[in-house]
Amino acid sequence: MAQTAFTVRMDSETKKRFDELCKDFGMSANTALNLFARTVVKQERIPFDVESEREIRQKELSRRFGEVVDELRAEALRNGVSDMTLEEINSIIKETRAQMKKEEKK
Repeated sequence: MAQTAFTVRMDSETKKRFDELCKDFGMSANTALNLFARTVVKQERIPFDVESEREIRQKELSRRFGEVVDELRAEALRNGVSDMTLEEINSIIKETRAQMKKEEKK
């Protein structure tokens, strides 16, 4: 297959660190970039997650919300309450949505 040149610009510190890591992995930077390109073409996607800071915060809030619900459920069971009322559930959802909106504005 015919070869072609591909130029990439990056800051010198990133390039230096990238070269060092590639060497640690037993390959050149050129081989690593070829491996990346072949994987993208084969899988038709970026082979790792790319997330914005907002997405990361949103996932953290969802995780914390799940923990709060689990804690409330456990507390209810400890207090002899086996079910939450719809009003209690809606109150928790309302509070969590308000907190998520605050976080989104940051």
